[in-house]
Amino acid sequence: MSTELKMLIYAAILGLVQLLAATQAATKVRGLKWNVSPRDQKMPELTGIPGRLDRSFKNFLETFPFFVAATFAVVASGRTSEISALGAQLYFFARLIYWPLYAFGIPYVRTLIWSVSMLGVAILLWTAL
Repeated sequence: MSTELKMLIYAAILGLVQLLAATQAATKVRGLKWNVSPRDQKMPELTGIPGRLDRSFKNFLETFPFFVAATFAVVASGRTSEISALGAQLYFFARLIYWPLYAFGIPYVRTLIWSVSMLGVAILLWTAL
């Protein structure tokens, strides 16, 4: 299996872990009754670490489709290389680092790390062309 596909699998696992962490944190704040309800009533916005875990997960969801598309474009076109592997690794490891930085509210560095993840996607897209 190519490095690009391995990073895609690892990123999907990271996304699931983020989903579970965000859900667990929200349930601690809002209660089990809220978690199992149809959530018809609007709840106050989450704050603190639970809110940041939720927003970090939503940010992951915004970037992950681009990573998936770029990874599949590289693999399907047969253009995998050390450069495309680097792009996939940059995305995954930057997202892995981004998550706790966001959760603990660390500014600037978090944005820099987000930019590194997007550089990884850009490298994959460039390689696919």
